[in-house]
Amino acid sequence: MVNKESKHRGLLERITTQPGLLSGKPTIRGMRFPVGDILEMLASGMSAEDILKQHPVLERDDINASLLYASLKMKNTTETDIDIVELD
Repeated sequence: MVNKESKHRGLLERITTQPGLLSGKPTIRGMRFPVGDILEMLASGMSAEDILKQHPVLERDDINASLLYASLKMKNTTETDIDIVELD
């Protein structure tokens, strides 16, 4: 059985930053898909299924990772605690 910390780490590995990509904003797996866009779609009432249908490049764990990232940011967890993957 996978513990909570290990699962969180696996999800957060999907969140990446890259200085030249979207001004260094957190994105999904190094793609031009900002975490904020996923959060906005969810806030607008879209279901995870709707998002995945509209954006087939995304996976369910990308949505889960975005929610986890936002939750940790709201708790004022520092980025070093979150372990965001920085791409060159």
